[in-house]
Amino acid sequence: MIQQAISTELAFSQPFGRAEQQILTDAAVDFLSELVTRFTPRRNELLAERKLSQTKIDSGMLPDFISETASIKNGGWKIRGIPADLQDRRVEITGPVERKMVINALNANVNVFMADFEDSLAPSWEKVIAGQINLRDAVNGTISYSNEAGKIYQLKPNPAVLICRVRGLHLPEKHVSWRGEAIPGSLFDFALYFFHNVDTLLAKGSGPYFYLPKTQSFQEAAWWSEVFSYAEDRFDLPRGTIKATLLIETLPAVFQMDEILYHLRDHIVGLNCGRWDYIFSYIKTLKNYPERVLPDRQSVTMDQGFLDAYSRLLIKTCHRRGAFAMGGMAAFIPSKESERNSWVLNKVRADKQREADNGHDGTWIAHPGLADSVMTVFNQALGEKPNQLEVLRENDAPITAEQLLEPCKGQRTEAGMRANIRVAVQYIEAWISGNGCVPIYGLMEDAATAEISRTSIWQWIHHQKTLEDGQQVNASLFSKMLAEEMQVIQQELGDQRFCQGRFDEAARLMERITTEPELVEFLTLPGYRLLP
Repeated sequence: MIQQAISTELAFSQPFGRAEQQILTDAAVDFLSELVTRFTPRRNELLAERKLSQTKIDSGMLPDFISETASIKNGGWKIRGIPADLQDRRVEITGPVERKMVINALNANVNVFMADFEDSLAPSWEKVIAGQINLRDAVNGTISYSNEAGKIYQLKPNPAVLICRVRGLHLPEKHVSWRGEAIPGSLFDFALYFFHNVDTLLAKGSGPYFYLPKTQSFQEAAWWSEVFSYAEDRFDLPRGTIKATLLIETLPAVFQMDEILYHLRDHIVGLNCGRWDYIFSYIKTLKNYPERVLPDRQSVTMDQGFLDAYSRLLIKTCHRRGAFAMGGMAAFIPSKESERNSWVLNKVRADKQREADNGHDGTWIAHPGLADSVMTVFNQALGEKPNQLEVLRENDAPITAEQLLEPCKGQRTEAGMRANIRVAVQYIEAWISGNGCVPIYGLMEDAATAEISRTSIWQWIHHQKTLEDGQQVNASLFSKMLAEEMQVIQQELGDQRFCQGRFDEAARLMERITTEPELVEFLTLPGYRLLP
């Protein structure tokens, strides 16, 4: 075992075992080092700019469209183009880069698998390195997995198209440092996936495709365009070889979609309605505005005005530029109880029918068991067409900033608050134990859905809101409910699972990030400190 590798620029804190030696080769580390050295300073500036923008919003300047970029918004430009194997994306499945999950997702009745290094992966060093090996083996067609019972999982012919979601700009990779600071997780994920797979993907008629999360401004999109162009030039590839789909999952970004598409026009193929993170971002961005506090999470559905406007604006903006407008995640998971399962499938079909009717080109699911139902909805909507790029929504009235910021109707209930506590604690416990994608109460929870749960309560406490029954939401009420709901969780899971888990740590973290005077921006940042 090599103790650790140090490139001219990068220091690795973990020993290099067999897994690391496969992925962190000298040539791969050299490429990563080039990207980190060249692009980290600007990334740090972009994160500082986020804080400045948020300070302005906190002070009373609500997000709005940018008047200075009128020439971009009014121009007749289009994106560079969409590769053949990305023309039909009617159903996409998402999940972490774990070996069995990768095989099952690629074999599902879907068009695309988004392999996730971000919200559904707890990025321990071991999982991040194993994820790169798993994706390399999937691209090479050699991936297989045997469970403890000896069942073997292998790829079927014609698997789904693979897209890699890298970590957001704010997330560090703490096991690799540059000039004494943790490097950006996004560059680590991008560099290694691109380096190890670009030749094989191109030889198969596909390409290096990425999902970009948590973008907040067109300047961040421009940064990614520079990263992609540098990588293409470095490996003598034509401009536009790298393709990206960018998630519009922050409130600031919804006001800059034209600009984001423009600055990534050589590489972008579409935008995606990342609805759960978008709801979380609505809470976080407007945290100082008492009139914009959200109700129970269960009430915040896509038929609410501010979310419907977001979906329709994204479709209109994308299709005008020749880019795809992807729908959001169905977080439901199938049930073994037939009555419950029928209810789940009906809810999912109705949600996906709304997206298809609006003009989305495809949508997301979190479980293979939903693939057939969702595929049927989009097959009926699309017919023989691969997508709905022709749906331009030209007759829509202009969507205003007021519509995108509209307060959301609904109740704040004790049951809703208690449910938020149970979901967030169980998710945090799973995450700090190394599992970032967790079925809880019939939903596939990832970091985004847990973020809604804890920030909603923070917002209610911060603005001294009352519940429907008149109870004042404050830190002491939350602490009382947290203690009571910990007992409920213990009863539901059983003493053995509860005592073997990290529930006390999860509860302490939940209490801290829900009651601090300043809203903690992402639970994954303090959570990451508790990961190996």
